[in-house]
Amino acid sequence: MSDALRGLEMILAGGSGGLGSAAAHLLVEEGARVVVSYRTNRARAEELGAGVTLVQADLTNTADRARLLDAAPSLYGLVVFSGQPARSEELLDESLAANFVGPIRLAREAAARMKQAGTHGAIVLISTMQTSAVFVNSTPYSAPKAALVHAARILAKECRGPADIRVNVVAPGVNDAGMARASIAKGKYAPYLENGAIPRYGQAADVARAVRFFLEPDNYVTGQVLTVDGGLTL
Repeated sequence: MSDALRGLEMILAGGSGGLGSAAAHLLVEEGARVVVSYRTNRARAEELGAGVTLVQADLTNTADRARLLDAAPSLYGLVVFSGQPARSEELLDESLAANFVGPIRLAREAAARMKQAGTHGAIVLISTMQTSAVFVNSTPYSAPKAALVHAARILAKECRGPADIRVNVVAPGVNDAGMARASIAKGKYAPYLENGAIPRYGQAADVARAVRFFLEPDNYVTGQVLTVDGGLTL
């Protein structure tokens, strides 16, 4: 186990869900000081245990975002897991707010605080494999996530140089955790297993390790997207 993250302050926005909780446990094991936000499900967030600080926050709310950032005055790393599946056209406006506007505003506000403090930190945004491959009927979910990828690259360019705040994106594939679990249960992605396109469904730990890679203090990567999908989008 590395000591590189020991004592560093991290925020995992929306980190109480299936993917976020795996990352939270990994970072706590490595000695990071972890703040996890949740929107409504306090009981699920409390299952993370005593090693994390919990903050209720809706990322679409300006005051909530400020309160979340205030909970980590020495912020080094921000990971934004928050989002919603948006499986119908009627949810497009809600999806834009939850999957793009809230996360990118939090990322930009965190970057501003890091710059002001002179912190050489890292920001990781969570997107989806659906931004790199075309899936029918995915517009309400994938389009805001695609916007998030582009905005993340813009922020990475704005933060390079003396500021040295690295901004990257992890794009999960079909994971037996979080939002994708319902689709797996319906058999939506079963053909990819049956034809050998992927060896298995992803696990939350696969995403957590990718997040951990981008949080490494000596990491030399910024403005990039790491797709963790077992090769499905190939």
